[in-house]
Amino acid sequence: MIPVDDLVGMKVLVTGASSGIGAAAASAFSRSGAEVCLHYYSGKEAAETLAAELRAAGGKAHVVGGDVSRAPDTERIVKEAAELMGGLDCLVNNAGAIGRVAVSDFDEAIYEQVFDLNTRSILRMVRHAAPLLRESDRASIINLGSIAARHGGNKGSGVYAAAKAAVHSLTRSLAKELAGDGIRVNALAPGVIETPFHDETPHAAMNAALNAIPLGRLGTAEDCAWSFVFLASPTMAGFITGQIIDINGGQYMP
Repeated sequence: MIPVDDLVGMKVLVTGASSGIGAAAASAFSRSGAEVCLHYYSGKEAAETLAAELRAAGGKAHVVGGDVSRAPDTERIVKEAAELMGGLDCLVNNAGAIGRVAVSDFDEAIYEQVFDLNTRSILRMVRHAAPLLRESDRASIINLGSIAARHGGNKGSGVYAAAKAAVHSLTRSLAKELAGDGIRVNALAPGVIETPFHDETPHAAMNAALNAIPLGRLGTAEDCAWSFVFLASPTMAGFITGQIIDINGGQYMP
């Protein structure tokens, strides 16, 4: 539990919250007193189970489904979440996917899929959430970047790395554009985190990543979760905007 209470009653929408980093973030927000809406794409049962657990622990939690890579869905997701919670104070754009492909196998469909889910979805979500966030006196947006945006990623993840680099740049641009509305915009850039996201990552690549981390271990979803809470807190991060916070155990030091 953080030593401040400015997240109590905060209304938070977390995309991709059925597992991994998103689920851990939603749980951390709830434990800090926030009301959370867990978005899912295909993990409905997991999202509903987590929401039930958060409610059993005394929190307020809701669930909304949809595909953030589709423009009509993003508008509905934001609208339903705001209706369920009675407003919106914080938008966490966590949903994403990696989509590795060698340049020799590259095609436009892969490019569109990776950028739609990782980058365009953020623009669409922010477009619909911004009017609601302008009504809040503790508004913030937190995007999920990646260490891949810092160093280009592993072999075959060039499109993903480019999409996440765009997220980093977009975060800074949105921070400038929305500052006058009292909306802070930041991003987290995780390194190698042990979540279902890496289920298809080759074992050798995971070992190589582990050997490159000075702290000597892979990250966990919980390592990231409380950084979301920190960035959402007006007390702890009220003068922080346009920043990319690296969470990688020292694997990359800009």
